[in-house]
This record gives sequence, structure tokens and C-alpha cells, in this order.
Amino acid sequence: MYLEIVSPEATLFSGEVTSVIVPGVDGEFQMLENHAAIVSLLQEGNVKVKGNITIDEAFQDKFSKGSNGETVLAITSGTVEMKDNKVIVLAD
Repeated sequence: MYLEIVSPEATLFSGEVTSVIVPGVDGEFQMLENHAAIVSLLQEGNVKVKGNITIDEAFQDKFSKGSNGETVLAITSGTVEMKDNKVIVLAD
């Protein structure tokens, strides 16, 4: 599936991934290929991305590696939309 992570300053990441875990307001949830369409508010927490991804050098300081090998981005709030195997995370 295709993931795009956008902040007010720039697009932090865009590319193919295998899964995305986000901190929803009712708890953390994961989206995989062919997930049902969804729109949700996000709360403070970590966006965890799995897959063979490459982060642009200009934004590598915003990401870290998680304990399970995933790439992690800390956010304070945001929204997520998934439709037709495309996930868009609007993050603060």
C-alpha cells in the first residue's frame, strides 16, 4: 500500500509500505493492504511504519527505529485517511 506522511512544513515520507500503526483517539490501530476505508483523528503518540522504506535525508532526524524494526515518527496530533490502499497521515 502507499503511504504519505504530511506535516505543516513538508511531506515527510511517501512510498510503498507493508503496514502502518497509528495512535487513534480510541487506541492504537494498524492498517494493512486492502484495509477498509477509514478516517480517524490521531492523538499524541507514534506512527509506526513497516516495510523497506527510505527516509529523505532532510527528515531523518524526525524518525527513529522501533524495537520491532519499524520506522517511528512521534506526533502530537493529526488525522489519518485510508482509501483504495493509500494512507495519508496529516501530522503535527
